[in-house]
Amino acid sequence: MIMDIADIREHLPHRYPFLLVDRVVALELGESIHAYKNLSINEPFFDGHFPDEPVFPGVLLVEAMAQAAGLLGFKTMGKKPSDGAIYYLVGVDGLRFKRPCVPGDRVELFAKIISERRGIWKFEVRAEVDGALCAAATILCANR
Repeated sequence: MIMDIADIREHLPHRYPFLLVDRVVALELGESIHAYKNLSINEPFFDGHFPDEPVFPGVLLVEAMAQAAGLLGFKTMGKKPSDGAIYYLVGVDGLRFKRPCVPGDRVELFAKIISERRGIWKFEVRAEVDGALCAAATILCANR
């Protein structure tokens, strides 16, 4: 299943400049998702992080992975924010950053469902650029 930006906007409540998923290239309901975020020098956070050596902020990389996981959760449940459903990031375990993401990178976002209990979803997430691991973690999201 592929999702373009219009479909992504239907399934995530985020908007510019905080929508951090550009496209979904593969999605298996109840299983996994593969999405990406293209990083452009025109992104507002690069002006201050850092002016002479721009780096995609780590907290935004975590948010991008969480948004990909949120898309997987929303699609798996068959829900949208317009239905009154919302996903909150409630925990991050084992987070490791391996390489910085910079302007020009296409950050590949992967999420896999580990479990779901009483509205708390656990995902294994990772981000890669050109096959090189940038970050990985286990995240928890709450469906409210």
